[in-house]
Amino acid sequence: MLELKIMGYCESFREKWDDFVMNHSVNGTFLQTRRFLEYHRNRFEDVSLVIYKGNDTVVAVIPACAICDEGKKEFCAHCGSTFGGIVMSDLFYDIEHVDAVMTVLESTLRKQGYHRVRLKLTSEIFAGQNGNLLYYFLFQRGYSSYDELSCYIDFASYDEDIASNFTSGRRRDYKYSLKNELTFQKLGERQQIADFYGILCGNLEKFGAKPVHSFEELLEFKESRLLDIVEFYGVYHENQMIAGSMVFLFGSQVFHTQYLAADQSCLKLYPMNFLDANLIRTARERGFSYFSFGTSTEEHGTVLNKKLAEFKEGFGTQYGMNRTFVKEL
Repeated sequence: MLELKIMGYCESFREKWDDFVMNHSVNGTFLQTRRFLEYHRNRFEDVSLVIYKGNDTVVAVIPACAICDEGKKEFCAHCGSTFGGIVMSDLFYDIEHVDAVMTVLESTLRKQGYHRVRLKLTSEIFAGQNGNLLYYFLFQRGYSSYDELSCYIDFASYDEDIASNFTSGRRRDYKYSLKNELTFQKLGERQQIADFYGILCGNLEKFGAKPVHSFEELLEFKESRLLDIVEFYGVYHENQMIAGSMVFLFGSQVFHTQYLAADQSCLKLYPMNFLDANLIRTARERGFSYFSFGTSTEEHGTVLNKKLAEFKEGFGTQYGMNRTFVKEL
């Protein structure tokens, strides 16, 4: 049996961690970098791990936090990110090394007194390779899983005429939006971001919810932490913003709408149809492979927001899964 060494993450490894995730892994994204995770470092107890072969060859990293759930100590990879899980080296993504990673991980977590492990793996369109090998070893070792339904567009099978891909109802609403003298633009000024955030808060308030990120965090993303990754777009009517989106760019692969929101008093203008159609067109023109609407589920995937999912579906989407694996130790 191959023996690997496992160690806790330390600050001195920050640059090497991020380089490994972004440049030397099969399933790493910026969501698993320290650059991203550290914006909310005070919210979680970080227990991230690095797995080595020999003294200095990294086989895998695991961004994780420790939480207490129903009196049980849980190793969660990672509560503050859509994707966490085991990030594997592109040199060692094979049966021998994945098996050894699982062995040393579970052995270590048991010794450290964890009762449960939760791994939120990278969804397939965001990863460099599919996760089937990881999925198999998780299944073999008795992990249960739950799925969150996502909607995305694969431009390889999407007609050049954007609206022709829409359902008849969505195409009709988009045509209505074109009659309302709406304009679409990329947002750059702080006040524009503030206007968008106001719309977002108002949009979520009707559901008794708040944005995951504060306005200050959005500014930090845009101006420093995620300078080349986050973008904002808005729809205007008579010089007033009535809808907008915050977008995450996953390299040149995925154009992902993290937030979509519209002023609830302006829905008769169909601003969301206009916004989404223009975002899709922007992503295609910039050469992205996929356009992601994200998930439409709650409560570990057991509750589907059917109205939201069907709205996204109307733009000609395919269906993906965000899969999380759980095991009682």
